[in-house]
Amino acid sequence: MYNLEIEKVIKEIKERKAKQVLLQFPDGLKNKSNEAVDIIERKTDAKVIIWFGSCFGACDLPLGLDVMGIDLVIQWGHNRFNKEIW
Repeated sequence: MYNLEIEKVIKEIKERKAKQVLLQFPDGLKNKSNEAVDIIERKTDAKVIIWFGSCFGACDLPLGLDVMGIDLVIQWGHNRFNKEIW
Protein backbone atom coordinates (compact mmCIF):
# COMPACT_ATOMS: atom_id res chain seq x y z
CA MET A 1 0.00 0.00 0.00
CA TYR A 2 1.30 3.43 -0.91
CA ASN A 3 1.10 6.39 1.45
CA LEU A 4 0.20 9.39 -0.70
CA GLU A 5 0.47 11.70 2.34
CA ILE A 6 -2.89 13.27 1.52
CA GLU A 7 -3.01 15.14 4.84
CA LYS A 8 0.24 16.93 3.90
CA VAL A 9 -1.30 17.87 0.55
CA ILE A 10 -4.44 19.19 2.25
CA LYS A 11 -2.35 21.25 4.68
CA GLU A 12 -0.32 22.75 1.82
CA ILE A 13 -3.46 23.61 -0.18
CA LYS A 14 -4.99 25.34 2.84
CA GLU A 15 -1.78 27.23 3.70
CA ARG A 16 -1.43 28.50 0.13
CA LYS A 17 -5.18 29.12 -0.21
CA ALA A 18 -5.00 27.34 -3.57
CA LYS A 19 -8.24 27.22 -5.53
CA GLN A 20 -7.11 25.20 -8.59
CA VAL A 21 -4.77 22.28 -7.94
CA LEU A 22 -3.22 20.00 -10.54
CA LEU A 23 -2.21 16.48 -9.49
CA GLN A 24 0.42 14.49 -11.39
CA PHE A 25 0.85 10.78 -10.76
CA PRO A 26 3.28 8.27 -12.25
CA ASP A 27 1.52 5.57 -14.28
CA GLY A 28 1.60 3.07 -11.42
CA LEU A 29 -0.34 5.38 -9.09
CA LYS A 30 -2.91 6.78 -11.53
CA ASN A 31 -5.43 4.21 -10.29
CA LYS A 32 -5.41 6.07 -6.92
CA SER A 33 -6.09 9.48 -8.49
CA ASN A 34 -9.88 9.55 -8.12
CA GLU A 35 -9.66 8.59 -4.46
CA ALA A 36 -7.13 11.38 -3.85
CA VAL A 37 -9.33 13.94 -5.63
CA ASP A 38 -12.39 12.96 -3.60
CA ILE A 39 -10.59 13.36 -0.28
CA ILE A 40 -8.84 16.62 -1.22
CA GLU A 41 -11.97 18.28 -2.60
CA ARG A 42 -14.01 17.17 0.41
CA LYS A 43 -11.49 18.65 2.87
CA THR A 44 -10.53 21.86 1.02
CA ASP A 45 -12.12 24.58 -1.10
CA ALA A 46 -9.93 23.63 -4.06
CA LYS A 47 -10.98 22.29 -7.45
CA VAL A 48 -8.65 19.42 -8.31
CA ILE A 49 -7.58 18.48 -11.84
CA ILE A 50 -5.73 15.27 -12.67
CA TRP A 51 -2.99 15.35 -15.30
CA PHE A 52 -3.17 12.05 -17.17
CA GLY A 53 -0.36 12.90 -19.58
CA SER A 54 3.16 11.67 -19.12
CA CYS A 55 5.36 13.07 -16.38
CA PHE A 56 9.12 12.61 -16.33
CA GLY A 57 9.93 14.39 -13.08
CA ALA A 58 9.77 17.72 -11.31
CA CYS A 59 10.98 19.67 -14.35
CA ASP A 60 8.25 18.20 -16.59
CA LEU A 61 5.38 20.57 -15.86
CA PRO A 62 2.46 20.65 -18.28
CA LEU A 63 2.20 23.66 -20.57
CA GLY A 64 -0.66 26.08 -19.97
CA LEU A 65 -0.79 26.04 -16.18
CA ASP A 66 -1.40 29.79 -16.16
CA VAL A 67 -4.18 29.49 -18.77
CA MET A 68 -5.85 26.80 -16.65
CA GLY A 69 -5.53 29.01 -13.56
CA ILE A 70 -3.52 26.44 -11.62
CA ASP A 71 -2.37 27.72 -8.21
CA LEU A 72 -0.50 24.61 -7.11
CA VAL A 73 0.97 21.47 -8.71
CA ILE A 74 1.39 18.33 -6.64
CA GLN A 75 3.53 15.53 -8.08
CA TRP A 76 3.84 12.04 -6.66
CA GLY A 77 6.56 9.53 -7.32
CA HIS A 78 9.48 11.93 -7.64
CA ASN A 79 12.22 13.02 -5.30
CA ARG A 80 12.22 16.56 -3.98
CA PHE A 81 13.66 18.94 -6.57
CA ASN A 82 16.80 20.58 -5.16
CA LYS A 83 18.68 23.34 -6.88
CA GLU A 84 22.37 22.89 -6.34
CA ILE A 85 25.35 24.41 -8.07
CA TRP A 86 27.92 21.77 -8.88
